[in-house]
Amino acid sequence: MRPIVFLAGITLGFAGCITTEEERAREYNTEGVRLYQQGNFGGAQQDFQAALQLSPGDADLVYNIGQCHERQGDLARAEQTYNECLRKAPSHAACRHALAALLIRQGRKPEATHMVEDWLSRQPQLAAAYTLDGWLWHQTGDLPRAQARLQQALELDPHDIRALTELALVYEDLHRPERAVVLYERILALDAHQPTVENRLQFLLANGAGRPRPE
Repeated sequence: MRPIVFLAGITLGFAGCITTEEERAREYNTEGVRLYQQGNFGGAQQDFQAALQLSPGDADLVYNIGQCHERQGDLARAEQTYNECLRKAPSHAACRHALAALLIRQGRKPEATHMVEDWLSRQPQLAAAYTLDGWLWHQTGDLPRAQARLQQALELDPHDIRALTELALVYEDLHRPERAVVLYERILALDAHQPTVENRLQFLLANGAGRPRPE
């Protein structure tokens, strides 16, 4: 299974006036993100859990904890935590993707498919749902259907970075690296802090991929 090229969702934001507890939660989260990026998933988990005690309704923190469980190899706890996150925030795209990927890794494709189809039926105007469905079709090797779903996602939200990234990967597998180059450049124009996307772009350019010619 080809993984997505960037990690999403390990952030926590607060709007409006910030209370002392919110400030402490943000500090714990910031430290958790730092430890996570260093590969200290146990330490990161402790900080995310401390932040969650101060901000118990925050689904992002629950997702972060699930990511730590998964990185530490506790897949049962990760799945349980992802489901908890989705109970709090059913539209949490990063969590949906993480859970679908976990199910696929465990050979539970029918469950992943059911989850994605149910999400699409419940929120047919949500770009992230089409993006996840496109990713799922890509995993099963149906590139044309994956491409169509991801293009539907981008019709709904032209700035969906995950959709752009997944579509670029599909173009690579369709042996159209020039199209992938355009999408990777578009992603970096939206968010320059995507090192994996930058590396992928430089790899394609170094291997002779240019800009697409008019058709």
